[in-house]
Formats: sequence, structure tokens, C-alpha cells
Amino acid sequence: MKKFSLIVPLLIVSGALVISGCSSLKKMQKNAGSVTYTVVPEVLETHAGKIDATIQNQYPAKYFAPKVTLTVTPVLKYSGGEMALTPYVVQGEKVKANNKVIPNQAGGSVTYKGSLPYNKEMQRSDLELRIKGSQGSKSVDFKTVTVAKGVIATSTLVDNSPLGITGWQKRANTTGIYDPTLDKYQRIVPDAYMADLVYLINSSEVRTKELSKAEIAHLNKYIVDAYHAENKELKGVEVSAYASPDGTMDLNSKLAGKREGSATGVVDKDLKKSKVKTDVTSKNTPEDWEGFKALMEKSNIQDKDLILRVLAMYSDPEVREREIKNLSSAFTKVADEILPQLRRAKITASVNLVGKTDAEISRLADSDPSKLNQAELLYAATLTNDPAKQKAIYTSFTKTYSDDWRGFNDLGDLQMNDGDFAAAGNNFQKADQLDPKNPIVQNNLGCVALKSGDWSKAEILFGAATGAGKEVKENMGILKIKQGDYDTAVKYLGEQSTSYANRGLAQLLNGDNNGALKTLNAAPVESGRIAYLKAIVFARTGKTSQMYEALVNSFKKDPAYKAIALNDREFDKYVNDQNFKLLF
Repeated sequence: MKKFSLIVPLLIVSGALVISGCSSLKKMQKNAGSVTYTVVPEVLETHAGKIDATIQNQYPAKYFAPKVTLTVTPVLKYSGGEMALTPYVVQGEKVKANNKVIPNQAGGSVTYKGSLPYNKEMQRSDLELRIKGSQGSKSVDFKTVTVAKGVIATSTLVDNSPLGITGWQKRANTTGIYDPTLDKYQRIVPDAYMADLVYLINSSEVRTKELSKAEIAHLNKYIVDAYHAENKELKGVEVSAYASPDGTMDLNSKLAGKREGSATGVVDKDLKKSKVKTDVTSKNTPEDWEGFKALMEKSNIQDKDLILRVLAMYSDPEVREREIKNLSSAFTKVADEILPQLRRAKITASVNLVGKTDAEISRLADSDPSKLNQAELLYAATLTNDPAKQKAIYTSFTKTYSDDWRGFNDLGDLQMNDGDFAAAGNNFQKADQLDPKNPIVQNNLGCVALKSGDWSKAEILFGAATGAGKEVKENMGILKIKQGDYDTAVKYLGEQSTSYANRGLAQLLNGDNNGALKTLNAAPVESGRIAYLKAIVFARTGKTSQMYEALVNSFKKDPAYKAIALNDREFDKYVNDQNFKLLF
């Protein structure tokens, strides 16, 4: 009996402890309504393709039992599924673990930050907290708490249509700066050939030696060929006679004039002999300081920098001549190497090279592309608006001029416009292999990366495309909106931007409602997207009548925005308004 009487109290005590522990847990479950929850932002938003949420829990004094642990799992529940965030755990002060402790007497708070990827079904959703309490081996589920409803998805309204650049538009010149006039087909191309007649000092006589030079013979042939060729137009011949800048101005003026006359006589005689009729003009320059400076800059004369400094310091010819002659050792080299080259008459024949007509180019592009050069074949693609014909022309270019990056690049740009980014990417890669690091190609590769969602790669490629054109800034603006960097997006999409929708959206997301509205109103054409963004601005600023007008315009321009508006939390305070309901 003693043994039995000893066991019974122990069982009673043990049972009391279990009941007591269970009671603490049940009490917390029963009083869970006293816990307050705050979500920041109050309405969730998506930025950079994800939803970030901050949840603040406030536990009142004497609520949290010392031996209880709560596991809180935030879950975003939406039509068609749900997605759980990483759980967070809080505990009473007597629990032996490393979670956030909530004292029983004072109560306390916990702040949780979580993130999850966004998809469009989440616009209409509930952010729930699913709470499980445990004490020892016992656990209970608390009532689910809904702490936020829906997701604002305005950032997803970006027009992700990056701008490609074609090779026929621009090409790098020797300075690395892009010039839109280079490599574009021009039917009339100016051309010229120049030859010199060189004179002895203080002489205007044309020597036989000069007349027999190869460059004079080539000049005559150039003139005759241009005069008779069907695809060339001889514009005229100009004679420019000079005297070297030594001697008096009076002497040099007379000498330059006589050289003008003798050189013009040579031209007239040759034209008459060749039976070529064209305009001949002439002029003379008494002292050729410009020619002197150009030759000095190219020379290896020891004191050339000092001589060039004299030219910069003095404009008076006599002072220049005196100061240079004072450099006695240098002047000897100048007199031997520079001055003889300035005693000359420059004869220049100007010609227009006349290319094929648009009709001829279009016909050959269809029938025999190999008879067109690169510029002509690329130009042919601009003479039609038929994508199939353009594709055929660019494909012909890649076969005929397979070592020229522009054919692959331009074919890729056409494919990108058609939405075939896989094929476009392959052709841009080929262009990159032919001309590595070409900024135009880097921009286009960046467009493919942006469309595929590889933002890091796109940023690197657009950075490498700096200087290729305004298209790069437009593309960087799109990228920065995608990345959630709205301030930088506004800077890229400056006032020069032609993407009014994206610029307005970036300003709107950056908190500049007035700036956004100004940009959207400036658009030359109000698209469905622009009208819809206006509606959001009006909704945020409480301009109800303007909001309804903008929504109606948006739906007329693009009916797809009606379904978007129906789920858009930007208009939540109007969903029970009869006027809003009548829109759908």
C-alpha cells in the first residue's frame, strides 16, 4: 500500500503539469486576437520581379507563455495556388533555443522581412500568417490571420521592347564616334583628284619635268573618264596657285598671280586637246601659311614646335617671317625641305559619282544581289516595307558578303522585331565573331539578354554599347525599370526619349505623379498603355472624373487593358463605385 500511495501523487503531479502546459498553449491560442500585425507596405507591391514584405508582430504583456514556441509561416494565397515565405519563430523566455524571445510580463515585438517571386495571378491574393504553437510534445494550430490583400503590379506595365540598331544606319569611323551618314547608300557621291605643279623659287614657268609627272597624266585621264562615263558627272576644274611665305608680300602677290595664269594655261590646253568642255576656275594665295603649318606639323625639323608657336603667336606675315628667319639653324632646314613644296599650283578636278537608281537597286536585289555592293544591298532593304523581302535581302547579304558583320546584324534585328529572339541572338553572335566588341552588336545582344530576363548580362552588354546611339539609353531605361531602380531609369529616359510610356512609368514609380502626367500628355499619340498610365496617376491623386475618362480611352485603344484594370489594386477604392462597375 505504501508503494501505491507514493505513485499516485506522482501521477497526479505529472498530470497537473501536462494540463498546466497545455492550458498555457490553449490560452495563447484563445487570446491570439490580442496580437497585432502590421504589414509594410500596407498593400504589397512588386518591384524587380519580386514581392518584398515587412511584417511587424506586437505581442501584448502577459500574453506569451514562457515555455511556448510559435512558428509563423507567411503564405501568399491566390487563385490557382499559394506560395509560402520562409517561416519565422518566436519563443517564450524559458524555451532553450535561439529564436526571438518575447518576455511574458512586458510583451514584445518581432519584425520579419521576406520576399517571393511575383507572377500575375498574385494581383488578387491574400497574405496569410499560419501559426503553429508548441510546448514540449504538444502543438496546436492557431487561427489563420490575413494581414494583407492583393499586390500592386504597376511596375510590370513597362514596355519591354528594346531598340536594336542596324548596320546600314551607322558604322564606327576612325575616331570611334558613330556617324549616321557613314556607310549609308548615297546615289550621288562627291569625288575629286588633285595634282600639283611645282615651281622654282621666284619663277612662274611650268617646267617640262612637271608636265611629265605621273600624277598630271592621271589627272588628265581622270577628267576625260569622268567626262565620258555614264555614271559620272564632271563638275569642273579648279586651279589654286601659291607662293611660299618668304620674300616681300608685293613680290609674292605678283608671283602667285603669274603661277595662277601659267597653271590655268596648262589646264585649258589639256582640256582642248582632250575635247573636254567644263568650267575652269582659279584663285591664288600670295603666302601659303596654312600649307606651311601643315607641312611643319608633319616634319621632323628639330625646332618645329618653336616655329609652330611663332605661327600661333603672330598673325602678321612679316613678323612671322622675321621670327622664323631669326632661328638661323632651323630656317636652313625650312628653306631646304618646306618652302620648295609651297611654290606650287594645285589643280583639282571635282566629279560626282552617280550610282544606281532606287528602281535598279530593288530589281537587282530581287534578281541578282551579287551585282550590288554592300552599301547598295543594305540600302535595298530600306526600299521595301515587306518583312519577307527584307529578310531575303539580308539573307542574300550574309551569303554574298559573309565576312561583313552588318548582314548578320541586320538580319538579327529584323528577326528581333518579329519576336524571334532565339534566331536573332544566333545572328548577333555571328556578327560579334566577325567584328568583336562592335558597340552596335553589343547593344543588340543586350536586347536579347533583356528579353530573356538575364538582366546582369544585359547591363554589361549595354555598357559596352556606349556611344552606339540613343537606343542604348532607351534600353538601359527599360532595364532599370525592370531592376526597380526608378531614379536611374528616369535619368536614362530623359526628355529626349521617344518612349513616353516608359519615361512616364519610371516617373510614376519614382513618386513623381506630376512629372509622369506631363510626360504622358506630351506623347504625340495616346496609346492604350499611355491612357492607362494616366488613369493610374489620376487614381493616385484623387481625380476621379479624369481617371474614368482615361480608363475609357485606354479600353478603346487597347481592350486588353480592361482585364488588367479589373484586377489592378491601383483602383481598389473604386471597385464598389457604380461608375467603375459600368466599365466592365
